[in-house]
Amino acid sequence: MRSFRLLPLLALTLAACHAPPREEGRDTPDATMVGPADTVSSAPRPVVPADAPVVLAFGDSLYAGYRLNPDDSYPAQLQDALARAGVRARVVNGGVSGDTTAAALQRLAFTLDNQPKKPVLVMVGLGGNDMLRGLPPTQTRANLEAIVSAIEARHIPVLLTGMLAAPNLGADYTGAFNPIWPDLAKAHHVPLVPFFLSAVIGRKELMLDDHIHPNRAGVAAIVQATEPDVAAALKTATRP
Repeated sequence: MRSFRLLPLLALTLAACHAPPREEGRDTPDATMVGPADTVSSAPRPVVPADAPVVLAFGDSLYAGYRLNPDDSYPAQLQDALARAGVRARVVNGGVSGDTTAAALQRLAFTLDNQPKKPVLVMVGLGGNDMLRGLPPTQTRANLEAIVSAIEARHIPVLLTGMLAAPNLGADYTGAFNPIWPDLAKAHHVPLVPFFLSAVIGRKELMLDDHIHPNRAGVAAIVQATEPDVAAALKTATRP
């Protein structure tokens, strides 16, 4: 996702509807970038062996790391978390800010063809821009179906990270949009993170000032929430 052509009202509504309970009296400052006092580790990045299996994170700005340093993006922080957990993996950032599912489908073959090493797992994180632009969920579903099928045709396992629609788009839109990811996961027998932003929605200290994208600490929270799913999918993908 990207800042222009987005609908902040949708993001704010989504945040309000999925906000976790607050501690009474807690006053948390808003942060666009994360400083030394944050909980994100400043230790040197773990060294990843050259022959480590490759995970391709194929998505939009939530993977790309909108307004973040490259080492603070989701793929970079995920790679570090996996390494610290003893999981060998090189996570390649295949995120493009602003990508809709249609745009991602158009670049999928080029992206896969130009990987120096064939991925053993592709994470697919798309759909947020479709929702924020009000595109028909039928198109989103068809594009994601085509993306998953094309990856599987190359005999590469897939892990889906899902999205939810802002409730102010209406019950009909939400009812058509939200089931896309669980339906695809069930149909293709692939693992699913139901809602990629669940660890940060409603927590302004973990979001940039656009209220849409996570900051460095927010990405760390998402990594903490999703690393076990990725590690499990990677273990299955690399099983002899």
